[in-house]
Amino acid sequence: MKYEKLVRDNIPDIIKKQGKTPIIKVLSEDEYRAALNKKLLEEVNEYLENSCVEEFCDILEILDAIKKSMNFSDTNIDTFKSAKAMQNGKFDKQLFLEEVVE
Repeated sequence: MKYEKLVRDNIPDIIKKQGKTPIIKVLSEDEYRAALNKKLLEEVNEYLENSCVEEFCDILEILDAIKKSMNFSDTNIDTFKSAKAMQNGKFDKQLFLEEVVE
């Protein structure tokens, strides 16, 4: 069966323990980043279908991998996140914009 997708590090060993042979390759950095983006969409769609903590954690795992791959520091992320929150606010008030009338 063909999968052609990014998998977690232990998946090849799990497949071997099932008596099967995984065919894998190590991606270049550019290929890896593209695969991470594709995997993020996959995980978000899975979360939308089944909004549970397990699917939420899969998204966080992918975001951590993207952060590492892009060399985003926690300090840098916090700075931009705080600035955006100061300028535009957060989502605490549960506001839904229906329309803007000119």
